[in-house]
Amino acid sequence: MSDNSGQDDPWAKWRKPEAPAAVEAEAKPKAKPVEPVKPAAPVDVVAPVEASVKPEGTLGVRKSAMPADRPLNRRPIRGGAVQKRATMADKVAIAERLSDKPARPSSAKMRGDAPRENPWKKAAPVQPSRAPAVAAKPLGPSPKGVRLSKVMSERGMCSRREADLWIERGWVFVNGEQVSELGTRIDPSVSEITVSQDAKKDQAKAVTILLHKPVGYVSGQPEPGCVPAVTLITAETQVEQSGGPEFKPWMLRGLAPAGRLDIDSTGLLVLTSDGRVAKRLIGEDSEAEKEYLVRVSGELIKGGLDLLRHGLELDGKPLKPAWVKQLNEDQLHIILKEGKKRQIRRMCELVGLQVIGLKRVRIGRIRLGDLPMGQWRFLRADEAF
Repeated sequence: MSDNSGQDDPWAKWRKPEAPAAVEAEAKPKAKPVEPVKPAAPVDVVAPVEASVKPEGTLGVRKSAMPADRPLNRRPIRGGAVQKRATMADKVAIAERLSDKPARPSSAKMRGDAPRENPWKKAAPVQPSRAPAVAAKPLGPSPKGVRLSKVMSERGMCSRREADLWIERGWVFVNGEQVSELGTRIDPSVSEITVSQDAKKDQAKAVTILLHKPVGYVSGQPEPGCVPAVTLITAETQVEQSGGPEFKPWMLRGLAPAGRLDIDSTGLLVLTSDGRVAKRLIGEDSEAEKEYLVRVSGELIKGGLDLLRHGLELDGKPLKPAWVKQLNEDQLHIILKEGKKRQIRRMCELVGLQVIGLKRVRIGRIRLGDLPMGQWRFLRADEAF
């Protein structure tokens, strides 16, 4: 057999590399013998692999084990497909669109081929319609009439809050027909409004209390460190009247002050659960007078009394005319038809005076009288503001 191992084995060249030093020794002529030199440790020299030479045989690598070639800077778009690489024609079209200058003719035009549609070309602007504008139609006819609860409040039957409660409960009748839907509108000129016995009984439970408030109690919402005046309404502090109702704890439910009286002031304070009374005293169109005795210190500026009567403004709004009389050097008698927060104290400061004592002695037609400080009584049936 002939030795064809070098030809049959394509890997022989890599498996048994030839040492370059040994090849050069065979090619050179033999020299004179010299002293023997200890051979150096054998060094494995790997012959360079030619890039163009590939081994032949049955060995190979599975394509499924190799990662798929993926171009750099190309991201998959929606659906898993890869974005199409822009062609030269597309790049020219983009440059033309950005610079608004005519671009060089594409290779397709030079070859005489049919021009391709430019996907980057701006769409022609849509011309606005020249049709005359049509006015928007209203959603529905405007509501007619006046809200039933407002009419009931204006007629003094109850407050608007009470009216809504009665309507919801079916206690209100308009021209004999029951109304139970909130927001119902009616024609006040032709509508007769009546309420059921249940509404009358509910209204009869409402109470109005007159309290002589001392200093140190707040009339409305309690402030930190302060005590509300409603805590003075107890059976022990009641001034009983002949024929008057007996105090029950449930009467405190819904009881609220109808008008403010600050913590440093004393006098008449009205607390009520009757919406009609509250509307008359603190409603927007209220004309109920409030009468005060005011003790002051300081020196009144020239024309100060005239300014107190009419000519001052608070919070950028002019005040209603007031009745003011000077009783002596340190006492004023004032009657107002409004009740802004700390109004009298602020009015006096504007004319050079400082309030050192304030007492309310009348609201509407109800006077404080001889009611002791810190005590209260019910508003009698024969009394009205």
